[in-house]
Amino acid sequence: MTGRRHRLIIVSNRGPVTYDRDANGARVERRGAGGLVTALRGLREHHDVTWIASATTDEDRVVAGEGRHDVVMVAHDPQAYDLYYNVVANPMLWFIQHSLWGPATTPVVGRELHEAWHQGYETVNRRFAEAVVAELDNDPDATVFFHDYHLYLAPRMVRELRPDARLAHFVHIPWPVDWTVLPVAMRRAVHEGLLANDVVGFHTARWARNFERSCDDVCGSCGRTEVTNHPISIDVDEFERLRDSERVLAAEDALQRPEKLVVRVDRTDPSKNIVRGLRAFGILLDEHPEWRGRVKLLARLDPSREKIAEYLTYREAIDAEARAVGERHPGAVELQVADAFPQSVAAYKQYDVLFVNPVYDGMNLVAKEGPLVNERDGVLVLSENAGAHDELGEWAVTVNPFDVWEQAEALHAALSMDAGERRRRAGAIRSQVRENDVAKWVRGLLSDLDRVSA
Repeated sequence: MTGRRHRLIIVSNRGPVTYDRDANGARVERRGAGGLVTALRGLREHHDVTWIASATTDEDRVVAGEGRHDVVMVAHDPQAYDLYYNVVANPMLWFIQHSLWGPATTPVVGRELHEAWHQGYETVNRRFAEAVVAELDNDPDATVFFHDYHLYLAPRMVRELRPDARLAHFVHIPWPVDWTVLPVAMRRAVHEGLLANDVVGFHTARWARNFERSCDDVCGSCGRTEVTNHPISIDVDEFERLRDSERVLAAEDALQRPEKLVVRVDRTDPSKNIVRGLRAFGILLDEHPEWRGRVKLLARLDPSREKIAEYLTYREAIDAEARAVGERHPGAVELQVADAFPQSVAAYKQYDVLFVNPVYDGMNLVAKEGPLVNERDGVLVLSENAGAHDELGEWAVTVNPFDVWEQAEALHAALSMDAGERRRRAGAIRSQVRENDVAKWVRGLLSDLDRVSA
């Protein structure tokens, strides 16, 4: 962290805590889920932070009515929130930014999207903007720090009401150049909303360049907005403690590993490219019979956004491809679909190859988490379209995420790599992650905010 204490208003869809009731009716506070919340949690320990987030449970909505100084829960109309989250943010914006739509057939933009935009996305963003303005009335000198694709419209709404406010926005997912899938008015609203900030940040120079190019196309320029990039990372100390925790050690004891273990840890999200990865593993066994019976793919998958049709369809495709590979090579694939992070960390410790092949990813922290705790000098096979490739590609086996033949050969090369080369690559990645941890990412963000304040 930096030495100067900052006064911050953090704004994100998810907050640092969420509330429920236990079996006895007592209020229970739980730590908020998601990598963003984890990454920003340390700010609250070193700076004066008010966090504005959505009330997502019934008890959250009760808390929203009570008022809290450090965490402001914004209660939304349930129908508006559903349109905002499940129609516009996910899947429309998420799919555009991860280049998941197939323009020949999808999406088909109709009245439903236009209504969801106006009655959901705009409505929820305006509620967030009103909450921000209320906090600025209490503390006009605070810097407002928006996060991610849920809140592209809110900065401009705040700017219109408080022209002198200091505003920054960090986008945690990829930024494409081509936004023509989105109707013109919505496309302009996204870019103009972000350009109302003083600073807009991304994880990599690639995504920052793409943003500048799309702003040129949509708005003519970036105006006076400063565009920066800082790669997010992990809390190294926390992961090293977790590595030796009782729950992880118990999960590791239960792990039945073959001679060679290929591991992937993902959400069941189409952007993670799980189906092509399964197909590539099948091709590996088809084309290299020497690995049959010696290597297994363990896929630790967290269920994701199961209320959205595209995600349910993708989950079915994952199951179908795993069955297809299993029919040709019995016992070669093990799917574990559950929210069970200790089991994922246990798999990280034991892999010989970590397979990370997203179609596109803003960063992908799996590529950093796994090598940090791995105990077998495992090899990282990494998509060139993961943001993490900018940092780790030098020591990974790089793959094109669309080329299943290349991925199969990359798995073969990783499994065949000699011990000395494995050790060299694994050690270099661990050093890179340790030296560039989440605290360094936060320092970069705060340096941006200092420039805004100056």
